[in-house]
Parts: sequence; C-alpha cells; structure tokens
Amino acid sequence: MVFCLSTLLLLPFHPSFPIHTLNPSHSHNALLLLPIKAGVGLSFQCDPGEATKLLYDLLYTEPIKIVLMPGCSSVSTLVAEAARMWNLIVLSYGSSSPALSNRQRFPTFFRTHPSATLHNPTRVQLFKKWKWTRIATIQQTTEVFTSTLDDLEQRVKEAGIEISVRQSFLTDPAVAVKNLKRQDARIIVGLFYETEARKVFCEVFKEKLYGKKYVWFLIGWYADNWFKIKDPAINCTVENMTEAVEGHVTTEIVMLNPETVRGVSNMTSQEFLGSLMSRLGGKNPEETGGFQEAPLAYDAVWALALALNKTVAPLKARGRRLEDFNYNNHDITAEIYRALNTSSFEGVSGQVVFDAQGSRMAMTLIEQLQGGSYKKIGYYDSSQKNLSWFGNDVWIGDRPPADRTVVIEEYRLLSQKLFAAVSVFAGLGILLGIVCLTFNIYNGNVRYIQNSQPYLNNMTAVGCMMALAAVFPLGIDRHHVDRPQFPVVCQFRLWLLGLGFSVAYGSMFTKIWWVHTLFTKKDEKKERKKQPLEPWKLYATVGVLLAIDFLSLMIWQIVDPLHITVEKFTKEAPKEDLDVLIQPLLEHCSSEKMNTWLGVVYGYKGLLLLLGIFLAYETKSVSTEKINDHRAVGMAIYNVAVLCLITAPVTMILSSQQDASFAFASLAIVFSAYITLVVLFVPKMRRLITRGEWQSEQQDTLKTGSSTNNNDEEKSRQLERENRELQKIIQEKEERVSALRNQLAERQALRNRRQPTAGQNQNHNAPPPSSQPDPKSLLPPPGYPNPTLDNHSLPPSFSNSSSLYPADSKMSRNHCHNSQIPLLYK
Repeated sequence: MVFCLSTLLLLPFHPSFPIHTLNPSHSHNALLLLPIKAGVGLSFQCDPGEATKLLYDLLYTEPIKIVLMPGCSSVSTLVAEAARMWNLIVLSYGSSSPALSNRQRFPTFFRTHPSATLHNPTRVQLFKKWKWTRIATIQQTTEVFTSTLDDLEQRVKEAGIEISVRQSFLTDPAVAVKNLKRQDARIIVGLFYETEARKVFCEVFKEKLYGKKYVWFLIGWYADNWFKIKDPAINCTVENMTEAVEGHVTTEIVMLNPETVRGVSNMTSQEFLGSLMSRLGGKNPEETGGFQEAPLAYDAVWALALALNKTVAPLKARGRRLEDFNYNNHDITAEIYRALNTSSFEGVSGQVVFDAQGSRMAMTLIEQLQGGSYKKIGYYDSSQKNLSWFGNDVWIGDRPPADRTVVIEEYRLLSQKLFAAVSVFAGLGILLGIVCLTFNIYNGNVRYIQNSQPYLNNMTAVGCMMALAAVFPLGIDRHHVDRPQFPVVCQFRLWLLGLGFSVAYGSMFTKIWWVHTLFTKKDEKKERKKQPLEPWKLYATVGVLLAIDFLSLMIWQIVDPLHITVEKFTKEAPKEDLDVLIQPLLEHCSSEKMNTWLGVVYGYKGLLLLLGIFLAYETKSVSTEKINDHRAVGMAIYNVAVLCLITAPVTMILSSQQDASFAFASLAIVFSAYITLVVLFVPKMRRLITRGEWQSEQQDTLKTGSSTNNNDEEKSRQLERENRELQKIIQEKEERVSALRNQLAERQALRNRRQPTAGQNQNHNAPPPSSQPDPKSLLPPPGYPNPTLDNHSLPPSFSNSSSLYPADSKMSRNHCHNSQIPLLYK
C-alpha cells in the first residue's frame, strides 16, 4: 500500500509549522479510514507548555491518533515521554537532543533528524586530523547541549584528547568568554542557539579571542547570514561580527542528498528544492525558518508511510488491521515500531536508516567560513569512519593553529667560553701545584725547607690541586654528559671540593694551631721553644680534620644521596612567534634535605675558618725555628677564609644564575689555590735561588747561623749597610785627626826650641826644662779620638774605636795657647 504524498511538496516545513493530518482523498486503497487514525504534527513554536495542552486535546478528541510527529527537541522530549502511556509511536523530523536516544525513557521515539551527538565523531576526527589534543568548550545551559557535551567528553577521552576548559552560561556569555581567554583556550567548541551565538561572538570580538591562534567549532544549522543579522541584544557592528567569526568550522548533518539519485519519491534532491522554492514564491530561503530541515520532514512522512505499509501483511496474518488500533492495543504499536526500526530507503536527504536508539544515521558535512561565506571542505561518514576531504581549508596563518601555546623546554646551560677560560686557569693552577710539590720534595733535606714542615706543605699543595680539579665537574652540565651520568658528576663535585678543602686548609690550620699552642704562653714560652716539635702530632691533627669531613660526606651520601632536580623559571615569549613560549629549566645537584646538610657543613667549616683567622692574628709576632713559615701560612689563611666566607652565601643566592654562580664559585677556588701556593712556596724558591742554598744543609747552617725568617734577614742587611757607612765616616775623621796632630807636634817642637834661650836670659836660677814634651800637651781637643800609631789601620767597629787612645795620653789645656786652638779645627 503506497500513499500519494504529492501535496507535501507544497508545505514549507519548519519546526514552528505542524505537519498536517493526511487527507483521505490522497489515498487510493483500502485505507479510507485513515483520517480517523491519522498522524498529527506538534510543534507550536517549540513551546512545551502549548504542546502539552494540544497533546491532551488531541488525545481526548476524535479521531484516534496512531502517530505523533513533534518538531523541536524540547517538545519531543515531553511528547515522547508521555506517548508510551497511550501506546503511541512518536516520529520527529527536527529533534537533535542526545537525551532522546534514551530507549528506557523514550521507548517509542524515532527521528529523521540525526542526534546532535552525531557531530561529535566528526569533531573528534577533525581534532585527530589537525593533531589537537587539548580543546575547550562553551555551552548554553540547556538539556540538548549539556547531553551533547557529555557525549563529546566521553569520546575525546577515549581518543586521548583533553578538555582543559569547560564553560557554560544561561543568557550572558561575557564571563564565560573571559574565562576562556584567561585559561589560554585555543580550540573551542561552541554549543548554543543562533541568538546566543551572536552574543558569544560579540564578546569574542571584545576579548580578541579570534584570529590565527584560535579555531571555533559551531553547529551548522544556523542560517548562513546569522552573524550579519542585526540584533538589539548585542552592541557589535556587522563588521565586528564578520571579523570575529572568520575562519570558524561548522559540522552539520547532511540534510540534502549531495548525489543526483532518484529515491523512493522518484525525485532528486535538486528537484525537491526546486519544487519547494516555487512554493515559497521567491522568498529568500535563508529567511525562512526550518528551511534546512524540510528534506528531513519530507523523508519522515515517507518513513511513516512505508512503515505503515509494512505492517499490513503481519497484522493480516494475525487477523488484525491498522483500523483496529486503540490506545490500549500494544500489538499494533509493536508492529509499527518494528517496521520503523527496519526502515531503509533513499530519500531526498540521503539514505534513511535508524539505529538502535531510533536516531537517524547520516553523513556529516564540514564547512568553513571563508571570506564571509561558508565553503564545503569535507564529509564524514561516522558509520563507515570515512573522511572525505577536499583540501580547500584556509587558515589565517600558514597552517592550523596549535591547540595551546606551545611550551618549549629549554635548559639553561653554562657558557662554554666561561667554562673554557676558568678551566685554563684551573689547569695552570694544577700545573703550579705540581711544580711546588716537586720543588718541596726535591729540596726536602735543605735546612730551611726542613724547618717549614715540608710534609704539611706537600699536603697543602695536593689539597689545592684537588680543589682546582673540582672546577671541571663544577662546570659540567647536560651539554657534556647525558642525564643518567649527571649524578656521578654531582658526587665528583662534592668529594673533590670537600676533601681538597680539608687537606689544603687542614694542613695550614694545623701549623698555625701548633704555633699558637707552643709559643703564645709567656710563662712556658722559653721552655717550649727548646722542646722539639713532634711531626706525628701535626699529622694526627690533619688526620682528625680529614676524618671528620670524610665521615660527614659519607653519611650524607648514604642517608640522602645527591640527585638531579630541575628548577623552572617564568615562561618567556619570543618576539618572532606568538604561539610559542620558552620554559627555561636549570638542573641542580640536590638532595631531599639539601639545606640541612649545607647548614651543617657550612657551619663547621665556617667556625674552622674563623678560628684560623684568630690563630693567625695571635701568632703574627711569634718567631720560631720549628715552623719558620707560619706567618706566610697566616696570610694564606686570611685570604682563603675571606674568599670562602663571601663565596658560600653568594653562590646560594646566585644558584638560579648558572653563569654567575659558576664564575663566582670557580674563581674563588682558583684565587684561593693560587694565593696559597704563591704565598707558601714562591718565597722559599726565591730564597734558595738567590742564596744558592740548593741541597746543602752545611752551607745553609754556615751562612745563616740560625733559622730566621725573611723579616729578620732584612733587618740584618740594613744594619750591615749602616755599619759600613759609619766605618767610612770614622776613617775620614781619623785621617783628619792624624793630620792635625802632626801640625800640633811641629808647633810644640818649635816652641820648645825657643823656651831655653828665653829662660837663660831672664832667670839663670830656674831649672832647665825637660827635653821631652809633656804627653798631656799632645792630647787632641775634646770630642776627638786619640790618634793611632798606624794611620791606615781601622778599628773593627765603631764601638771600640775610642779604645785605641790611652786615657793618660790626653793633652792638658794649660799647655795650649788660646790663639792656637782654632787652628786645630780648620
């Protein structure tokens, strides 16, 4: 039995118009009683309240209804849930709510409009095609969109795609759009009606949530010019809206067969559209509500007619007819249900087939808005999982945008130029340490070297070389070794630097400690100076300090070993690409309780450094033969302590700046080692080279007489120079005195020759004068030394030069005439 449905071509089908009851005049067979048991269309502007009122009016008025045909989802939900109470079949042509696929809630519901969830397999396929694994959603809070989104969430989860942001709104989407912007949503699925779509995209324009970084997925059943329609609810211009929606993608159920095939109605899809357009009388289809669903409504009537035809034979076999239907007859309803459930025919909308939930299975059309108009870019058949792609998709950028801001992890590595430069200095320092160690060992039997405790100096040189060797692992990062080997590098750093410090500083601290212990107490100072210093005590002190460090490091590594930790910094945006952020990372050697361990080590070594400074200050004036270089050791301790006490806190502060931290720490190590080696060993080299004291203990003893430090030697040389100058002055004075004495002797002899003649004439009774001059008359003037017999001989020193003249040889002033005295001082 076939119904003549030609009059349906004249109906402008849309959700607000009901499908009228079939007229018996259109039947040419035994179903003349069909008018009293006809199918009734219910929509009433998608108002559930009006639909409920009409439903009860129809049910309790003649004729008896056999099929109900509502339009939109909200009405279908109400009608389909109530229809089972009257054993009625419900067939909808415009309902897409996924909730209607619930067979337990809607057991007699069918629809030629596919479920909205049919968009979701297509969306997931597109996400995979464009390699997106992170999406966002924004929905209007209605049941159809909520259930659609729940289905999408389940499907993307199975596909390994994350919904990072899920926003919803009732009437005002402003807050939801701002949240999408704030959470860096890039691929956004929008589920809302056309009027709300205009509100959303007005806010999208305001928030600049469009352009080459964003892709919007919308429902495809809006009118083609939906964004150009003036809406008093928004304050955006048509130009603003056109700019905001450019490039978005729509998924739409194929409602018109794209192929030129004549179906069960003996019309192609294009012929159907021609007939419909003629009925509209030239009216713009875009301005006609429900225009796109017209093929679905046409095929819905055909599906009902074919299903009713199918029921004739089975019912006849049972002795029944469709005319026997009443609201209590379940058997006829079950037969119509089976007929609809097995329907399969070619309609103007394509192949009409229902799934187990009574929903239409159809292909999905994929379109993209390009230049203000929609372009078809592909089809997807979810039943066959076949994507037909045209390859004409257009993007504002060169390619589809990323699903998120691409974060590139970039490790901060040490500057190789800095590492190379510091490594050269460290290598030269190790070479200097080898030279100093070789020098000290080679000249170990020289008295001056022996008195400096050479074995302790050797330990200092070895410790400096170990500390300098720690510079190399200190600058090694993932540029040189792989991540699995990096913890080994961390161990090398810790052990080389820790033990190197203990050996180098411990040997110097031991010297200064024993100098202070033996020679700073005044009452025991003289006695202790005579006592020999036993070397084993020095070595034992160094061993104790080294054992403390070794045990502390060993406990650290056993209890809380070092491992790699990665420090993350604020993301940086490069200027050349807006879709990329750089995530700087820096690897550190750390442990779970790193601060605790550093506090213990720094506290212990800090106290040791402060104590070393105190001891060096206390022993600065001590002079001893047993450790003759303790003052140089004190100076080295000053420098090492100052550098270490400054470097430790600064490197902790600069730990996030790899270049500055490495430069500060490594240069502190290098300078400490250089200063220590130079202060301790260079003066010894200079002394042995300038004085020629190589390998000669006897010569060293004869020349020095005793072990003196450099300050005593300088004082001795200064005194010798002053003694030589004074001897020259004495020689010149003695020569002058000798000349004056000769002149005085000649004058005295002349006067003695004159005295006898004068005395003879004046007093013949006076005794004759002595022929020898009075020794006292030959004395030099006061303040001049007595002349020696040998004018060319010099006294050995200035202190004994006056002993050359006997005290009884001084001249009396009474024998000198006042007029003659000035001649002595010319």
